[in-house]
Amino acid sequence: MALMITDECINCDVCEPECPNDAISMGTEIYVIEPSKCTECVGHFDEPQCRQVCPVECIPLNPEHVESQSELLIKYQHLTANKG
Repeated sequence: MALMITDECINCDVCEPECPNDAISMGTEIYVIEPSKCTECVGHFDEPQCRQVCPVECIPLNPEHVESQSELLIKYQHLTANKG
């Protein structure tokens, strides 16, 4: 699954620079995660880095974007191939 940021976000700015896929950006009022870029850090780290640094724990799984670990790995491979 991709992750999402809930309205409990306090705009502390710590999650955005931690995302290796540049999936996090400032939305209208709070930060948002682009599901097509979010791999839950699969391929980069063992755990999602945004969740590790979030002081208010407002980054749950996004139930609208269900993906298996293998699907996340394929997405990671596609995203990193496009960077090269």
